[in-house]
Amino acid sequence: MKLLLIEDEPAVVSVITRGLAEAGYEVSVAPDGNSGLQMALNNPSFRLIILDVMLPGLNGIEVCRSLRKAQLEVPILMLTALGTTENIVMGLDSGADDYLVKPFKLQELEARIRSLLRRKTNNTDIPVVPTSPAILSLADLELDTDTKTANRQGKTIALTATEYRLLEYLLKNPRKVLSRLEILEQVWGIEFNMNTKVVDVYINYLRKKINKHNPAELIHTVVGLGYMIRENKADENTY
Repeated sequence: MKLLLIEDEPAVVSVITRGLAEAGYEVSVAPDGNSGLQMALNNPSFRLIILDVMLPGLNGIEVCRSLRKAQLEVPILMLTALGTTENIVMGLDSGADDYLVKPFKLQELEARIRSLLRRKTNNTDIPVVPTSPAILSLADLELDTDTKTANRQGKTIALTATEYRLLEYLLKNPRKVLSRLEILEQVWGIEFNMNTKVVDVYINYLRKKINKHNPAELIHTVVGLGYMIRENKADENTY
């Protein structure tokens, strides 16, 4: 299985390529953002891209945005020494599927790769007969899973790919308390407690968009437990 590693630190490149080769992967390396972008665009055989944020030339955020703008759907795993919530959100907003903070263990990298490849296979490679309705709805909110569009009271809601996946997961589990870790695992496919504050940030994004033309709250915080989507507040422990 072919992977592309876009990384400029020789020591990191050596550890990753050696470890992934032993795990059965074929790894190609690009030492900067410009060459990495061209390799990714010109070689459709790569099944996953490992992308460092701090790169010569184009940085990882710019590379990721360019790949998504070109409608390249290959999973992208970002590597960075910047582990703040703001940096993680920036990476995910640029189109990355997962985010791993340096330093990391090779076993964790391999687990993230397997998770992303498994999610990609489940979503696109295996034909599945639809078993759920194309339209998910709650109160006056609708999400069309065929066209990937949302609207409330007939007004379109512009969503990023991550916001769409989050709203879809919430609407598939209405009136159910979902923990932050559950949301991380199901929306991002992350098998580790990376940083649950990322969930709070995206919930806030989603709330603002959903409530832009209608202030009636649908996404509720269940104090100490997580989040729930429902028509009205469940009890005094939600807001």
